[in-house]
Amino acid sequence: MLEMTRDAFEELVGDALDLIPVELTRLMDNVAVFVEDEPPPEDPGLLGLYEGIPLTERGEWYAGALPDRITIYMGPTLRLCETPEEVVEEVATTVVHEVAHHFGIEDARLHELGWG
Repeated sequence: MLEMTRDAFEELVGDALDLIPVELTRLMDNVAVFVEDEPPPEDPGLLGLYEGIPLTERGEWYAGALPDRITIYMGPTLRLCETPEEVVEEVATTVVHEVAHHFGIEDARLHELGWG
């Protein structure tokens, strides 16, 4: 397993968010991004998770809701990758994948687009 500090991993997540075009980040609403060491025990290989109501499903009733949550998991990512360059690529893919869920894009479509 690769070694990486939490700070360095969080920086990669920030760098990946910076790759998202400004036109899209301006549309992101009420969503927070977190880094956790490990996913829930029932899904130990999970690299990222989006929890919330996608923008495409929000209505007038949504006002005052708690922020959606995107979580990127450090442990499984580091176990999956063999080089630091692979970690950079995997973090970017995972962040884009989870942000896409915020925009209402489903897994099947993300896989078709190469962001699975």
